[in-house]
Order: sequence, then structure tokens, then C-alpha cells
Amino acid sequence: MNKDWIKVFVAAFFEVIWVIGLKHANEFWAWTGTLIAIIISFYLMIMAGRKLPIGTVYAVFVGLGTAGTVFSEILFFDEPVKVEKILLILLLLAGVIGLKLVTKDLVREGDEN
Repeated sequence: MNKDWIKVFVAAFFEVIWVIGLKHANEFWAWTGTLIAIIISFYLMIMAGRKLPIGTVYAVFVGLGTAGTVFSEILFFDEPVKVEKILLILLLLAGVIGLKLVTKDLVREGDEN
């Protein structure tokens, strides 16, 4: 895995933080942290999209962010666990992993790995 895919995974991690922040932030510092997470998340996704196929980058970003948000809500905010929800998230993750596996990392002339 190259550094651009790592950027996508880190961006998805920060996506989980800002999505949860949008729901649960209720004071200045929580909103500030949410804004910082949004900036980091989108910056990393944009940087990765410069060297990787943007459609795949976006699908992986959103898929991992969605799965991470659902699992975080279950673990930290007492969201009810439903077997159907878990199975659908696993199906989503299978699709995201499949997209990552079938996408070739194209190195453009002048780009570094």
C-alpha cells in the first residue's frame, strides 16, 4: 500500500470524527475540533485524489467513513446493535475493499511514490 492510500484511510478516520462532531458538538471547542477534522479529512482526500483514481478514492473514503461512524455510534453512543445493520456494513466494506484491490495505482510522470 502506498502513501496515497494511507492518506485515504487517515482521511476516513477524520471523517468519522467530524461526522460525529456534527451530531454531538454543542460548545465552541467541540465545534472547533469538528471544523479541524473536516479540513484535515478533505485535504488528505484531495491530495490522494491527485494521484489515485478519484472515483475509487471517494468510494473508499465514504465507505470507510460510513462504516466507522456506524461502529463508533454503537461503541460510544449506545446505538442499538442490529444484525441487519452489521451485515450491510460488512457488505459495504467488502465492496470498498474490492474496489481498492481492483484499482491499479497509476504513477504519473514526475510523481514520486
